[in-house]
Amino acid sequence: MISKMEKEDVMAKDTLILAIETSCDETAAAVVKNGREVLSNIISSQIELHKLYGGVVPEIASRKHIEKINQVIEEALDVAEITLRDIDAIGVTYGPGLVGALLVGVAEAKAISFAANKPLVGVHHIEGHVSANFIENKELEPPFLCLIVSGGHTHLVLVKAYGEYEIIGRTRDDAAGEAFDKVARAIGLGYPGGPKIDKLSREGNKKAILFPRGHIEGSPYDFSFSGLKSAVLNYINSCEMKNEEINRADVAASFQDAVIDVLVTKTVMAAKDFKMERVAIAGGVAANSSLREAMITACKDNGLSFYYPSPIFCTDNAAMIGTAAYYEYLKGTRSGLDLNAVPNLKIGER
Repeated sequence: MISKMEKEDVMAKDTLILAIETSCDETAAAVVKNGREVLSNIISSQIELHKLYGGVVPEIASRKHIEKINQVIEEALDVAEITLRDIDAIGVTYGPGLVGALLVGVAEAKAISFAANKPLVGVHHIEGHVSANFIENKELEPPFLCLIVSGGHTHLVLVKAYGEYEIIGRTRDDAAGEAFDKVARAIGLGYPGGPKIDKLSREGNKKAILFPRGHIEGSPYDFSFSGLKSAVLNYINSCEMKNEEINRADVAASFQDAVIDVLVTKTVMAAKDFKMERVAIAGGVAANSSLREAMITACKDNGLSFYYPSPIFCTDNAAMIGTAAYYEYLKGTRSGLDLNAVPNLKIGER
C-alpha cells in the first residue's frame, strides 16, 4: 500500500496504465490515461477460428495469445504514441477466465513489470467490465447498481466505491450468455450465439411462444436460466417429433424476451429496494440491442439514471482493465511477481 502523500502525488499528475487482457479468446492491450481516457485499445479476436468448433477451445486460445500478445502490446503503445518508459503501471487480468489464457497475459505483464521496473496491478476481469462504464460516462461515480451479464456471469452488484462491490444476486445455474449460446446452437445459428439471436429476433414475434421466467423462492435477486433453456429445447424437440415447421425467428425472439424480462425486472426491483438512483450494465450480453432498449425504457419509467458502455467496451477488451487498474493503483494496490492466474476468482477477492 502507498501513503497518503504518495497517493496525492499520483493524483497530481497524469497516470498512464498499460493494460493487458487475455481471459478468453481476445488478445487485447490498451493504454488508459487517468482511468477514463483511452489512448489506444487494440483487440485481436479469435472468433473466426473458434467458430469452426462451435465454441472456444481453451488450448487453441492459449496458443493464439502467445502468438499475438507481443504485437498487440507494441501496437497499443504505438497508437498511444508512448513507450514503456512513459507508463506508470501495468494492469493485467488474472482471473476469472480460462487458466491457460490468463497465464499468457499474467506472464507477459510480470515480464514487462520486471524488465521496465514498473508497478504491477492484478485486475479482476468482471470488475473490469463494471469499470467500462466509466470510460464514456465521465459523470458516473459510485455508488450505483450494476447488472453484469456475460457468457460466464450473471450478477447484480452494488458498486459502493471504486473497487468495492457487494453481490446481491447471481445465477444459480447457467449464465445468460451461456443460455444464449446453447439456444443459438439448438436452432442452428452457431457461435457466437448472442449476436446471432439478437439479430434474428428482429425478424420474429417475441410473443409467439410463452417461455418460462425463472423465479427462485426466497432469493428475489438471483437468476436461473436452465429451466428456460430446457423449455426451448423441449419446444424444438416437440416440433420435430410432430413434423411441425420451426420458426427460428419466433423462437429466438421469444427466448430473448424471456431472458430480458427477467434481467430488467430484477434489476429495477433491486434498484428500488436498495435505493439506488443510478443503474449500469456490463459484460458481453450488455451489447444486446434489445436488452439496452428495454433497460432504457424501464429506467426512464422508474426515474432511474441508466448507463451503459459502447459495444466495443462490452465485449472483452483491455481498456476496461486499464480503467479498473487505475483506481486500484490509486488505492495503493500492488501485485508481486508471484501473481498467478486464478480461473475461479470471485468478485471482491484479492
